[in-house]
Amino acid sequence: MSAPRFAGRFTGKVLVVTGAAQGIGRAVALRAAREGGKVLLVDRAEFVAEVAAEAGGFETAAFNADLETYEGAAAAMRFAAETFGGIDILINNVGGAIRMRPYAEFEPPQIDAEIRRSLMPTLYCCHAVLPHLFARGGGTIVNVSSNATRGIHRVPYSAAKGGVNAITQSLAMELAQRNIRVVATAPGGTEAPSRRIPRNAAGDSTDEKGWMADVVRQVKETSFVKRYGTIEEQVAPILFLASDEASYITGSVLPVAGGDTG
Repeated sequence: MSAPRFAGRFTGKVLVVTGAAQGIGRAVALRAAREGGKVLLVDRAEFVAEVAAEAGGFETAAFNADLETYEGAAAAMRFAAETFGGIDILINNVGGAIRMRPYAEFEPPQIDAEIRRSLMPTLYCCHAVLPHLFARGGGTIVNVSSNATRGIHRVPYSAAKGGVNAITQSLAMELAQRNIRVVATAPGGTEAPSRRIPRNAAGDSTDEKGWMADVVRQVKETSFVKRYGTIEEQVAPILFLASDEASYITGSVLPVAGGDTG
């Protein structure tokens, strides 16, 4: 494994990365480890341990938790502190639309499920990590939001990510005097390998496949560059904001969507 461009950027730092079993979270965790960080990879998928092992000689650990519960969030933070001696950086990456459909087609339990998936893990983890950051005398929280706060066929998901933006800005204002920065990125459409666990375990209906195609067209059309981003194009700004290079940035939500600000 070749040395990363910013080798050592996270030396002496303990990072917790949620949603780390696949996609953006996986890539963030592995790169942070290669850049010198001690990294806890958190996911409810058991194969997150396989991902942690991919880091080779770098310092990583894995923890299974359901972050849609407060108990899961608190247990993950405790484990990180016990394993590595504290927490410096939390990267909240759990989330993702379960279904794509016009809002009129959503059933009430489906609305609730979208909010639980894409808002509550960030809300819970931001709270559960605070005692550990206070004990450290400061730290950084990076929330992975979305530019889909404006987009078709995913209104509940859009609402959840709007909530993530609000958490970021309000918590940053509240915690600035505690030496804690709170920032976010807002990714646009991102090309990624096939998910080992699908976003919708029930599978998509014929209608949902059509609605998903509508979303893909909309995302590309509203991007200035008319394409999806890559995983690495999302990882780089997340880790920049997590690093000391961004020490004067807090309360900001950075769109990473080819010009579409959401």
